[in-house]
Amino acid sequence: MQNSFLNRIITELLSQTRDLSQFTIVLPGKRPVVFIKRILAEQKYSGLLPDFLTIEELIQKIAGQQQIQGIALWLFAFDVYRNIYKEDFSNFLKWFPTLLKDWDDILKFADDEREVLDYMFAEERIKNWGENLGEHTETRKRNLDFWRKMNVFLPELKKKLHEKGWATSGMIHKIARENLENFTQNTQDKLVFCGFNAFTPVEESLVRNLLQWDKAQCFFQADQYYIQDERQEAGKFLRKHLNWKEFNENRNFKWIDAEFSKPKNIKVFEVSGNITQTKVLPEIFKDIQSENLSDTAVVLLDENLLPASLDALNSVENLNITMGFPLKNLAFSNAVKHIFYIQKQLEKNTGSYYYNDILAVLEALPNEEEDAEIISKFNAEITERNMVYLSASRLQEMLGNLSYFELFQKAENALQYLDLLVKFCLELKFKNLDDIQFENISHFEKSFRIIKNQISTYTFPIKMETLEVLINNLANTETIDFKGEPLQGLQIMGLLETRLLNFKNVIMLSVNEGKLPLGNSQNTYLPFDVREKHNLHTFLENDSIYAYHFYRLIQESENVYLMYNALTSGVNTGEKSRFITQLEMESPHRIEEIIIENTSEPVDAQPIKIEKTSAVLERLEEWKKSVSASHLTGYLYDPVQFYLNYVLKTRESDEIEEELSQRNYGNLVHFSLQVLYESIKGKVLTEKDLHGLINLIDEALNISIEKLKHQPEFYQRGMNFVHKSIAKRVVENIIQQDLKLVKEGNNLEIIELEKEFENLEFFLDDDKTDSVKFRGFIDRIDRLNGTLRVIDYKTGKAKNLNLTFVARGNNKTETLLMDDKFKQALQLCIYLYYIQNQTDFLVSQVEAGIWSFAEVNSGVQVLNFNDGDLHSAMISIKNLILDILSPEKAFEEKLKADFEF
Repeated sequence: MQNSFLNRIITELLSQTRDLSQFTIVLPGKRPVVFIKRILAEQKYSGLLPDFLTIEELIQKIAGQQQIQGIALWLFAFDVYRNIYKEDFSNFLKWFPTLLKDWDDILKFADDEREVLDYMFAEERIKNWGENLGEHTETRKRNLDFWRKMNVFLPELKKKLHEKGWATSGMIHKIARENLENFTQNTQDKLVFCGFNAFTPVEESLVRNLLQWDKAQCFFQADQYYIQDERQEAGKFLRKHLNWKEFNENRNFKWIDAEFSKPKNIKVFEVSGNITQTKVLPEIFKDIQSENLSDTAVVLLDENLLPASLDALNSVENLNITMGFPLKNLAFSNAVKHIFYIQKQLEKNTGSYYYNDILAVLEALPNEEEDAEIISKFNAEITERNMVYLSASRLQEMLGNLSYFELFQKAENALQYLDLLVKFCLELKFKNLDDIQFENISHFEKSFRIIKNQISTYTFPIKMETLEVLINNLANTETIDFKGEPLQGLQIMGLLETRLLNFKNVIMLSVNEGKLPLGNSQNTYLPFDVREKHNLHTFLENDSIYAYHFYRLIQESENVYLMYNALTSGVNTGEKSRFITQLEMESPHRIEEIIIENTSEPVDAQPIKIEKTSAVLERLEEWKKSVSASHLTGYLYDPVQFYLNYVLKTRESDEIEEELSQRNYGNLVHFSLQVLYESIKGKVLTEKDLHGLINLIDEALNISIEKLKHQPEFYQRGMNFVHKSIAKRVVENIIQQDLKLVKEGNNLEIIELEKEFENLEFFLDDDKTDSVKFRGFIDRIDRLNGTLRVIDYKTGKAKNLNLTFVARGNNKTETLLMDDKFKQALQLCIYLYYIQNQTDFLVSQVEAGIWSFAEVNSGVQVLNFNDGDLHSAMISIKNLILDILSPEKAFEEKLKADFEF
């Protein structure tokens, strides 16, 4: 690892004195300390070490105040706020964190905080004067009321914090400003400021005053490339520092180098996909060809890429990870989020549990054998019964024996529930956990204890909704730190961890606009013009800070690899960072651009082919004993799927339907019609009969829901409520169609409902030695004016019911039905063949048809044989079956191009 900048600083200090203990080295962060110590060891320094402080620690030391932040500050602030205004804590948390950041900015950068608050209130009042001219009067009134309250609340909060001896980050800067003159005049410390770029006004005053009193030295890491070019945002702050009066012929500005313009190998990778970027890393390491990877840094601008990056780098022996692993990405964190969401719903008295919330907890927690068995049964039962919502009693019945079932029961209060969670975490830690799980659970145990201790000092009630916000805040901000050897091996880090450090090889991922720089994405209640007027940082200043970090990191590098995700998805625009564009257009370097596609298309889209071995033919002989129309149409759709479903007899596992599927919608109507018409089967229908059925539709639907093993709650909301209403209308319309026939004087009699048949023999040869046995269900058989009607209900529309057979030789054996689009006709032909072979249905006139739920009022749409008859159709079906049984013809997958749409 190159540390030329830190080396120069230490060399400079040692040239002044061999006793560095008199210095206090002030740094942007703590990470460079370990490298400074190594440099001192390399230079064989044997004295006492200097003190090391971050700039924040120094400012806090000058202020002499204890900083309060995070949840402790939120609770204290709300306690102040509720004594002035009435508001729920959960609502308070929706706006206070953003306001707090704005307030800290005001205290750090503005000359007079009161002036900014007055300005915002005045601005809102001016907008309010024109309330009758616009359409957003309510919004204006809310804004006006908000800043009116803030003008009272923030001064009161500041006063109360002072009384406790506490201060926010902004208040500490404000107090430090007041103590600055006294500190700079009286301090005996010799301070060394290293590698800074942007200062707050207090930090700048501190450095300049110390320079004037000759009690400080300041070392900058700058480059001519962005210092001399006034347009270069990376040098915005350093150009300002360069003009300080403290730098003159007696005290030089140290240092401005000319490293950036030296030859570099810069490659830009346009990558299709976020995770795909990490897959490129092994190839880049081949390009680097370095045995010692300690001079290489992988910089992740998106922390979520850390797991995938570690996976891609599993062959690297030594890794040092300086960025934390986000808690929010771990299984236990996900479980905790869902646990609190469940509690929030129970607090709102929703009366039921959503199955996926329960599963998210059960699947994410480490479970021992007894619990795993209970969970397995739970999964099976909710899947079988399609239980999307579960009542409290039902959940108790199914999961009551679970060792941590208490977590799903409604909590009495927040403190009691936190105690329960602490106890649960302690029990989990004694189970067989990997290191990541143990750390994750330990972090939450500690967090639960801290939150409990903090909220127990306040008297206002804490709702579960509020506790959920607090826990989610911890999960989103906390990280698990890795232990590594920072002085050797490959360095994996975030951009801010690279400050003051230099590497020969830099690999940067997610160099996208919106990631670098962040752009205009600040969470703030202060408009851009207000921030600009009162010298608060805007996104422009933030862009300049990130620009400096970017250029400074690569200025002393030899090999630079920049990757960006070119795919547009979610908040990612697929746009490369403008810093890359600047390098391409403005820098003296030649940039090599590489495009890496991530395609999911198969290399060779050859269809799957399964030969009919003796074992397969044996299975087909078994299949012949029970053949249904759906088997045959399944073969037409995809022979390979037919093989899997009906020869191997595999099946996909059932899944819970959150929205009623088309199949179960059809079943709901089918079963309801069966329930209703069963009571009038076997008689000539009258108007009274059918009017009576209409009054029983709701009851029939409920019976059908029970038959489907669905919960009634499934149909009480959302699209499922709509589906049930449509099903009711379809059932009523079918009855109305029958009623219309009866009213018109037709003679209608229901003969059979859901008629099951099996072992219906169908011969495949003239000698009648080879046959298959048909089976099936006929939805309805009735007699209309003497004509027997075989009716099949369909959810979709009726299609292709007009059959024309073309003569082939002496027989009309056209393979018309060997086409998936004639599947409805094929099914009806098998039903007619069944009727033809039953003595119970000896009638002179028979017809078969489809009654579509999608076009109920069209009535039964009849199958027509235009040039042929049922015999011709059955020859076509026989040919299809022989095709399936043929040893020479393999089961071959139908690719998309084979399907007709």
